[in-house]
This record gives sequence, C-alpha cells and structure tokens, in this order.
Amino acid sequence: MRMDSNEIKGLLEKYWNCETSLEEEQQLRAYFRGEVPQAMSETAELFRYFELHQKMTVSGKDFDAEVKKKIKGHRPAGKSVKMYANYARIAAGVLVMVAAGYFVRLEVRKAYPPEMEDTFSDPRVALEETKKALMMISNSFNKAHQEAAKIEMFNEAEEKIKGKSVEEKKVNI
Repeated sequence: MRMDSNEIKGLLEKYWNCETSLEEEQQLRAYFRGEVPQAMSETAELFRYFELHQKMTVSGKDFDAEVKKKIKGHRPAGKSVKMYANYARIAAGVLVMVAAGYFVRLEVRKAYPPEMEDTFSDPRVALEETKKALMMISNSFNKAHQEAAKIEMFNEAEEKIKGKSVEEKKVNI
C-alpha cells in the first residue's frame, strides 16, 4: 500500500501528538520500512530503531541474576567512602553546633545578668549586715589613709634631702 506524502505527514502529526490508532501506527511502520524521501530519512531511522529494539527479547533463565552480577561488578572509579567517615562528619557537625550554642549562651548571660535576689527576709537583719559591711570598708579606708600618710612623710623627707643636695651643689659651683 503506497501512501502519498500528505497522508504520511498527517499520520506523523497524529503520531507525535499520541493520537494514532494501532492500525495507523502499523501503516507508518510499514511505510518507513521501505524506501523514503530524503526529507523523512531521520524519521525512518527512528522507526527502524524502534522496530529493531521491539524484536529484542531477554534470553536466559537467569537474566535478573546476570544483570545484578554486572551491576555489582561495575564499581565507579575513585575512592570508596567508609561508613564511619560519614558518622565522624555528622559527629563533628553536632559538636560544632553544641559548642556554638554554649558560647552563645555565655555571651547572652554576660549581656543580660540575672537579677539580684533578696538574701534576707527581715529588713532589720539586712540593715545590720549592711552596717557591718560598711564598717569593715570604713576601717579598711582608715588604715589605707594612715599608710598613705606614712608614705607622704617619707616623700617630704626625701624632698628635704634632695633640697640640701641641690643647695650644696649650687654652693660648689
């Protein structure tokens, strides 16, 4: 059965849109088995390829086993990664996250210190403890003042000695 080019183009259009019936597809296969014009040579090669591969069948009882064997035998080139390396990477990531969280919490505590709580429930006891603390500080300041006075006395003596030596030097000149 010989078809003209317009019919073939119409059937091909339907074929590419997936609208052909089985009979129309058989007509297209039969047409492309024969000699076709140069403009349709690529389409003819495509149909011949489909027909060739449609006739191929799987041979052998253990086809699945052979395919699995070939797949397992084919190892990609390169290093194989051990599973423990993946666990080490995950553990390192978790450790970094925990350390970062710890340091962030420290910085937040520095920025926002907790509020002071009352240590005494009775205000009179608190006042007495405060007086004791202030007396200790006052005594420490008094002792420091006395020590500073001694240092001042030594400084005055040193200035007097220097003053004499300066006057003696003036006389000798």
